[in-house]
Amino acid sequence: MLALIPLFPLLGFLFNASFGRRVPKTVSGGVASLVMLASFAVAAMSVWQLAGLPVEERVIDQTLYTWIASGDFVLDLTLRLDPLSAVMILVITGIGSLIHIYSTAYMHDEPDSEYARYFSYLNLFAAFMLVLVLGASFLVLFVGWEGVGLCSYLLIGFWFKKKSASDAGKKAFVVNRIGDYAFILGTLLLFTHFGTLDFRQLADAVAPLPPEATFGTLSIATLLLFIGATGKSAQIPLYVWLPDAMEGPTPVSALIHAATMVTAGVYMIGRTAVVFTHAPDTMLIVAIIGALTALMAGTIGLVQNDIKRVLAYSTVSQLGFMFLAMGMGAFGAGIFHLYTHAFFKALLFLGSGAVIHALHGEQDIRNMGGLKKQLPVTYWTFLIGSLAIAGVPFLSGFFSKDEILFETFAHGHWILWGIGALTSLLTATYMFRLVFLTFHGERREGAIASGSHLHDAPPAMAFVLIVLAIGSVLAGYVGVPHALGGSNLLGAWLEPAFGIMPAAGEEEAGLELMLMAVSSTIALVGIGLAAFIWLKRREIADSMARSFSGLYNLLLNKYYVDEIYDAAIVRPTVVLSTDVLWRGFDVRVVDAAVNGAGTIVGASASMLRRLQTGSVRAYASSLFVGVVLILGYYLWR
Repeated sequence: MLALIPLFPLLGFLFNASFGRRVPKTVSGGVASLVMLASFAVAAMSVWQLAGLPVEERVIDQTLYTWIASGDFVLDLTLRLDPLSAVMILVITGIGSLIHIYSTAYMHDEPDSEYARYFSYLNLFAAFMLVLVLGASFLVLFVGWEGVGLCSYLLIGFWFKKKSASDAGKKAFVVNRIGDYAFILGTLLLFTHFGTLDFRQLADAVAPLPPEATFGTLSIATLLLFIGATGKSAQIPLYVWLPDAMEGPTPVSALIHAATMVTAGVYMIGRTAVVFTHAPDTMLIVAIIGALTALMAGTIGLVQNDIKRVLAYSTVSQLGFMFLAMGMGAFGAGIFHLYTHAFFKALLFLGSGAVIHALHGEQDIRNMGGLKKQLPVTYWTFLIGSLAIAGVPFLSGFFSKDEILFETFAHGHWILWGIGALTSLLTATYMFRLVFLTFHGERREGAIASGSHLHDAPPAMAFVLIVLAIGSVLAGYVGVPHALGGSNLLGAWLEPAFGIMPAAGEEEAGLELMLMAVSSTIALVGIGLAAFIWLKRREIADSMARSFSGLYNLLLNKYYVDEIYDAAIVRPTVVLSTDVLWRGFDVRVVDAAVNGAGTIVGASASMLRRLQTGSVRAYASSLFVGVVLILGYYLWR
């Protein structure tokens, strides 16, 4: 049954790509949503079957056919379901189905052909992501890896007639190709060293080896794989594409940020956990990059004014938390946060989409305010998502984020824990800045004047928001830690998939409770700080922006990283391409050689053509002169 999971959305893609523009929108959107629900149903049945197996036997393989056979090397196209891929397929198909249903209402005003094109891309995106997480080898995973990169280009640049959208799509594609190049090199290095691309065979080959004391083959290979992950999952230095991905339709942002592409890098490290744990130097790099990315994106999100861009930097920051967990060896905590994040980040993006939908395209939070009464469903669900991501106690984000911070502290990395704690404070602050500026206070200058034009989310959108809000509250209860009397069911479920011992023990329950209290206090302080500044004393924010204008402009302009990349990489590449390679070499050397050969042939032909006059007397005269010259030559000899 595993093949059906990606096959259903692939069939939805084929239907809408082939016939979507010839059928009504209800059929096009309905088919796209139904195939995702069918995929979710099969995924749920498959996971139920997996759960019925003994713990040590929880692996289901389905070999479709022999893909590559060359000498002694044979690679089958095999799909594999284990506890890790089980979590991922439920997230992709479950959250993905809700996003498809939401999209049927959100995109309803698009022309029929554009509507069908949108859903065909959305289905294809889900199909490739399912191939990625079900692949039993690096090569099958790489098919999905590249496929989601293609679909991100198509969906981010969906409104391609708008230059900013087409540029954003190209940017995402190019930046991800940089990471993918490193990923390919890392894969080839592991293959040449161990002779296999299958994840289980690779883990079995690496497991008996001691961890590398120096930066050896495994460290280089895992670092290359991690560079690929920084592209897909938007970490330093390849995160720059993700904020610009907001140019696509809002449900696309929810799908990319919550259920598909950006989780691929985190999943890949979890899938190769045995390899990464044998490269402790790389693990430390992963943790440091994750922590720094989380902090950097959090500071940028604090001053952004586009509602979707705030959420985009929030995603980059939360992904940093996941990589921090992976670098600590707390793979279960990282996947746990990936799982809870899928609920509240999808909720927040789709909530922002409902706001944008109500305001006829307005995305600047400075032009909002006072929407609480007009958009009650959107407000309350958005508030729940904000509370969850802020880490308020006993919501989903509290359990997963707290576990990451606990694991970091328990491993003795107090500086990284401090960075994570500071980022948590920033998260609570900027998220409730967003809530207060969007929904509270009075409508501000530049906003739509009359509330009578506003409408809350239509039924399809409201249903999805409510389901995701419930998930944002309850999803964390599958990972209640031992310190709170739980059994961390998700951690126990995932543990066999990683092939390593859990990172922390139950004897540290007292420390965990203390850190929970600290992180809960941090979340509440962040919310209170946001309420004081943006509800009570909004002039404080304006005053601070003026007093610290240099820092404010630095954050507002995202540390000028795009400008630095443009000056250091893009412009030199353009100059090299146009002035040197094109005008210098291509035009003056290649074209000159080709055109010069044509000119020589043409000139020679022009001269020879003068001999072909068409006059019989001229031909006879030339013949006579030729004969005379030949006879004269022989007589002279």
